[in-house]
Amino acid sequence: MRILFTGGGTGGHIYPIIAVAEELQKLSVEKKIEMDLRYFGSPEMFRSVLEQNGIGVSKIFSAKLRRYFDLRNFLDIPILLPLSVIQAFWKVFWFMPDVLFSKGGPGSLPVVLACRFYCVPIIIHDSDTIIGLANRLAIYWAKRIAVSFDSTAKTLLENEKLSGKVALVGNPIRRSLISGDILDSATAKKIFGFNPEKPVILVIGGSQGAVKINDLMLEIVGEIIRDFQILHQTGIKNFEDFKKELDIILRNYPEEQRSRYKTVPYFEKDLKDAYTAADVVVSRASSGSIFEAAAFAKPSILIPLPEEVVGDHQTTNAYEYARTGAAVVIEQANLEPNIFLGQLKKIFSEPEKLNQMSQAAKNFAKPKAARAIAEEIIKLGSRG
Repeated sequence: MRILFTGGGTGGHIYPIIAVAEELQKLSVEKKIEMDLRYFGSPEMFRSVLEQNGIGVSKIFSAKLRRYFDLRNFLDIPILLPLSVIQAFWKVFWFMPDVLFSKGGPGSLPVVLACRFYCVPIIIHDSDTIIGLANRLAIYWAKRIAVSFDSTAKTLLENEKLSGKVALVGNPIRRSLISGDILDSATAKKIFGFNPEKPVILVIGGSQGAVKINDLMLEIVGEIIRDFQILHQTGIKNFEDFKKELDIILRNYPEEQRSRYKTVPYFEKDLKDAYTAADVVVSRASSGSIFEAAAFAKPSILIPLPEEVVGDHQTTNAYEYARTGAAVVIEQANLEPNIFLGQLKKIFSEPEKLNQMSQAAKNFAKPKAARAIAEEIIKLGSRG
């Protein structure tokens, strides 16, 4: 069975693809189906990650429509988009998949168009409460539409043309992240050099990091290490500058206090242990961040990217998740030290509240999302 993946080149697109691929590989053994897994798109920094997970990669130009004035729009739309469509039609013709799984995002639409033209069954997944532009265009060509949030499913089902196509499955989480041996929290804290008796705050701003969150943490570091231990993913590009500033700020602090703040550029194989060690997660409000924290039953403080940067989908993600009781939301315009520290201390001042948030996160989690999508991919591919 030839299975094709496509999706934008961010962690929010690529890691769900990998999660589904892991389940497909498991099903290929269980059902004795030989599979050829390929990705057509613009994988950016994730090419090697895809290849390490048994997915062949073929690059296609990515044309992105930015929601703000940017000269690159004048290059991407009139020039790169037609070129990417030609590329997609050529590459899809020679691979001719049995089924396409699209995560949407920049670069996915040309592949969807090509598969539609060649009558390849299409299944799409959208991670956010508000469906992205590429997936909004692809909806009517898809045989199946998988979504992560209840509000998204309800909105789509208002359209009679989509009846029978829509399924609420959640956001796919990698099996390697949530299965196998998971340590207890105290042991995970010791792995990172933390005191197991003291709370750990995991700060994780996505695959690229989050400059605004990094700046906030530098501003409050002297105060936050009095009561908490911090495990902070800064982003690869930001790591060296952040580390230098952190060392300057903490240079006169005792070693015992300095050791309470740990930084990493980017979590790879130790992400599972990082979530296990955490008592609270501070993150952006991407669907990936929300569903990963939920999978580990961790209370969250969500800081959505503002609307002028990515549209309002992170804000709506954050508030829909917060309504479950699993998270609190601080919009970036309100991201002030006193507000952030006040919310953090409030959460930890009420142990029962912390337990309730943890249970709400656990109830929200959908750890079988990747499996459900993988099974549907096989069904669609078999019919083709």
